[in-house]
Amino acid sequence: MIADLPRCPWAVADVSRPDELMTRYHDEEWGVPVHDDIELFERLALESFQAGLSWSTILRKREAFRQAFAGFDPVVVAAFGEADRERLMADAGIVRNRAKIEATIRNAAAFLRVAAEFGSFDAYLGRMVPGPPRPLPADATMGAIPATTPESDRLSADLRRRGFGFVGSTIVYAFMQSVGLVDDHLPVCFRYRG
Repeated sequence: MIADLPRCPWAVADVSRPDELMTRYHDEEWGVPVHDDIELFERLALESFQAGLSWSTILRKREAFRQAFAGFDPVVVAAFGEADRERLMADAGIVRNRAKIEATIRNAAAFLRVAAEFGSFDAYLGRMVPGPPRPLPADATMGAIPATTPESDRLSADLRRRGFGFVGSTIVYAFMQSVGLVDDHLPVCFRYRG
């Protein structure tokens, strides 16, 4: 991480107290294409847990989430039983929201069904959101970044039809940004590819 590079404003929201995790996430992960199914499952789960919270909170708890959810291996998570659910509800290192925990376990099973049908979850995403992603226009500002798009609406609806939960269009759009299905780095950012 290089401190003096220009970045998207959300990555350096408080210049007086920089959040190194947010900056590192912006610089190294956000918008970088992800094709590994386990990483895709992790990002989808974390975006679901983030709903109503700050992304900074989720990043600070990320390692605890990884431990609690077996490295986000969907095969293992899909097999979680009642003891696992209670263990997760007692884990202060993660967000202890029963509905989100239940959704993550159900989503693991749905994720595996989609991966089996399409060969991988990545292949499914490639069909649903064909790329490559276009950069924002050269005059774009934070106000130009939508919370949802017709593509996130369509993907959200299809995921829900396939049994996923906590995948509203806003969560799905944030997931799409995270895994590089869209490119929302602003022109002021060193990662902009205009």
